[in-house]
Amino acid sequence: MQFKKWQKISEKKLFGNNYWEYRLDIFKIENGEEKEYHYVQTPGSTMVVPLLSDGRFLLTKQYRYLNRATSIEFPNGGIIKGFSPHENARKELREETGFDAKVLLPLGKFNPFNGVTNELCHLFLAKELFESPLPPDETEEFELLRLTADEINSIIASGELWDGMSLAAWSIFQTKKG
Repeated sequence: MQFKKWQKISEKKLFGNNYWEYRLDIFKIENGEEKEYHYVQTPGSTMVVPLLSDGRFLLTKQYRYLNRATSIEFPNGGIIKGFSPHENARKELREETGFDAKVLLPLGKFNPFNGVTNELCHLFLAKELFESPLPPDETEEFELLRLTADEINSIIASGELWDGMSLAAWSIFQTKKG
């Protein structure tokens, strides 16, 4: 099947910060009608699956303002201007867990919400961890969790781990671990 392409007429930045921009595009569909598309444009994000030498994984528990709830997640964050995905992943790992990795392997990438953002999240596996903390951002507080694969699967099944990006990361990791 060949899908129809939309013709972009204009784009406009409505608001932005250091991590993303809220944009409005005007586009034309095949019949000539003009439409609006609102979306978030980002330079991307990174997420890390940190694997300890004992086979457990490091995850964080933190408060998420928009959901007014605590969330269990793999270390992650928006890519800072001037950072490569690899550099950003290492920075996020250090800020959120206090660890760095001798080995940081790319596992793939995914879009966390493709109807709303063009963001691509770059996923990494971190191995051979060693302590190397960086201070977290001023709005972030973390509780560090060390969980086995079975414990991660259990908190996914119970709904305790509900973060979509972490669910995607775990799914991708599961297909690549062998």
